[in-house]
Amino acid sequence: MGDTKHTGPIKMSKKPDPSLWASKVPFGLGKVKPHHIRDTMKVVWENKDNLPYATRILTQGVCDGCALGVSGLQDQTLKGPHVCTTRLNVLRLNTMSAIKEEILHQDIDELRKMSSTELRKLGRIPYPIIREPGEKKFRRLTWDDALDKISQKMKALDPKQYAFYTTSRGITNEVYYTLGKVARYLGTNNIDNASRICHSPSKTALSRSVGVGASTCNYKDWIGTDVLVFWGSVAANNQPVSTKYMYAAKRKGTKIIIINPYHEPSMDNYWVPSIPESALFGTKIADDVYQVNIGGDIAFMHGIMKHWFAMEQVEPGSAINHQFVKEHVNGYETLKEKAASYSWEQLEKSSGLSKERMTELAELLAKSNSAVFVWSMGLTQHRFGTDNVSQIANLALLRGFIGREHCGLMPIRGHSGVQGSGEMGADPFVLPGGGMDEKNRERIEDIWGFKIPKWQGDIVGVSLENAILPEEHERKLKLYYMSGGNFLETMPNPDFVQQCLENVDIRVHQDIILNTSTLVDAKEAVIVLPAMTRYEQPGGGTSTSTERMVYFSPEIKGPRIEEARAEWEVYVELAKRIKPEGSHLIDFNDPFEIREEIAKAAPNYDGIQHLKERGDVFQWGGAWLCEDGVCPTPDGKGNLIAMDIPEVRKPEGHFYVTTRRGKQFNSMIYDEKDPFNDADRYDVLMNKQDGEELGIKEGEPVVVFNQHGSFNGQAKFVPLKSGNVEVHWPEGNVLIPKGVYEHLAGIPEYNTAVIIEKAETYFAHKDTKYVEKRIEELEMETS
Repeated sequence: MGDTKHTGPIKMSKKPDPSLWASKVPFGLGKVKPHHIRDTMKVVWENKDNLPYATRILTQGVCDGCALGVSGLQDQTLKGPHVCTTRLNVLRLNTMSAIKEEILHQDIDELRKMSSTELRKLGRIPYPIIREPGEKKFRRLTWDDALDKISQKMKALDPKQYAFYTTSRGITNEVYYTLGKVARYLGTNNIDNASRICHSPSKTALSRSVGVGASTCNYKDWIGTDVLVFWGSVAANNQPVSTKYMYAAKRKGTKIIIINPYHEPSMDNYWVPSIPESALFGTKIADDVYQVNIGGDIAFMHGIMKHWFAMEQVEPGSAINHQFVKEHVNGYETLKEKAASYSWEQLEKSSGLSKERMTELAELLAKSNSAVFVWSMGLTQHRFGTDNVSQIANLALLRGFIGREHCGLMPIRGHSGVQGSGEMGADPFVLPGGGMDEKNRERIEDIWGFKIPKWQGDIVGVSLENAILPEEHERKLKLYYMSGGNFLETMPNPDFVQQCLENVDIRVHQDIILNTSTLVDAKEAVIVLPAMTRYEQPGGGTSTSTERMVYFSPEIKGPRIEEARAEWEVYVELAKRIKPEGSHLIDFNDPFEIREEIAKAAPNYDGIQHLKERGDVFQWGGAWLCEDGVCPTPDGKGNLIAMDIPEVRKPEGHFYVTTRRGKQFNSMIYDEKDPFNDADRYDVLMNKQDGEELGIKEGEPVVVFNQHGSFNGQAKFVPLKSGNVEVHWPEGNVLIPKGVYEHLAGIPEYNTAVIIEKAETYFAHKDTKYVEKRIEELEMETS
């Protein structure tokens, strides 16, 4: 996929550049912005009981926060130390002591009064616990008793009636791989992971467009590219270390373009704490911001291509890289015909942008020799997420922005190591080294020594829904084994999710901390198992970053939760109890053996077996995938995908809502206030003019509602595209419909049409069928 090797970190100029300053006032005093020094001191205070251990984690371990891939305090992009608030915030998860027994074993109703944030602060899960129907408290049990109870239940079930799930909570490749193998050994393909609800469309789209479901470039390619485009990504908030790369890119003359419904302040100006100049005066990040409608991205990109094709009619070669297209691309004429079929009026209405704005970006990209496109959940969490991402690939392929320096396609990952989850086979659609096709299945069967079930496994959302199937149904979910995760706070429609969780016979929560989902009842038992962190795992572990860097993270000396176990060891032990006759096929003695097998099962990972010491790293696929335009597709060419503009079902006078992140990591919330815009968790972000037309004043209580649920909050006017509103995730998930999935990648839809009312109006009319009538109108207009 590429012969060029990553050349390692580069130095950055230390000479100040006042033209990039966000403010002449030192440290941005008086502005709404993060307070990095104060937040760092807070983290130091929180970890004061284990400060030496915390320091060793930061300086020796691979970051278990976002997937930018920082080993110790160093990365492969820029020389110098790197640390960010995301990593600091999750640090306490690794240094906490165990939950006190009197708290862990108190009445379940007292625990249920706590939020997940409060539960997290109680400490680590100390030993296996269980709660059965009628019991008001968790009680302790031994590991043997816990595994016996789980294994006996699984022996009695059809493999289609149980499922596995793993989150990205510091999970290593070794854990993903072992779980994927164990699931198939036990006869089930019902195994899924956290990427299903974040970047599954990226993998699916890139696989069909360019033949590989991963970033085609590196963070270094940001620095010096002509144009760096962030599409539906607020990297400054979710991957704060990336702001250092943005700063370096600005110093090299790169133009940074932001495409998002909300003009996010963190992508406008940012104070990078590890760069003295930026820490003092801040850095202007965005050169331009295109405020697109929620769901209007495909139309926007059709507008760019429509203008390119028009430019070609006037001057051939002025917009399309014809040599690249001719040698390396399929589907040109079909895509050209599709883009031309839409009128500018249609494109403007769907995208929310004028023809002039669309042609402006089209001409900037046409005049650029290089560009990197970066995106995140703003593009993927749609029922048409795969098409969104393939449309970005269309832009790159038409211009030849792939397979060379300063060019590429990058789905920026928000979780450390989650890139490896599917590549290790912890996914219902794939096995290590490829898909579930017959050829790859037979190859893996030869390596593993047992047959792999051929039936299609379920994605996480469908597995949950299967819990409420009739008792006699062959796919009725009766046991769910979850390594981390909190579906109550990550999936749409939390009330329905709770109903599903309560209808599972046995739920197993293998985790380091409690969360709200572990407190939900089950029909037979809730079993909670204490897991080790990646830093406690004997023999260390590996994780794969956004840019395909496979890092070794060593075991780090420090305090231990006595009964916590390495997660891969638990899977192996469980498999042996369920099918002891083939235990030699599933046995691993240590992570080194796992890595040896990964290198055989997943050819891209050949090299992982040599990672043994702190700082060891390699990049699979080379510096650039599709190098020199040659894609790992059957014919070696990229595929242009012609697609229709999706219908965004928003009736006139209503709004389209999406979810956003505040000061949080995944669903773990660290502050009730967003440090970039001072928004509260229950603020409804909306356009000022929209609010005034509804007679709503800033800060006034409002209700956002539809047929799925209602959200009580207060109006906050921000620079958001008119007709769109944003609420925080997971609080706003009550508005999101259940059971709506992207048909190719299976990601849930996280956007929907809503009505906004002043709270006094909503509650005054609630008993007069007014609200019911409005919802009925909404349903009629969106059906």
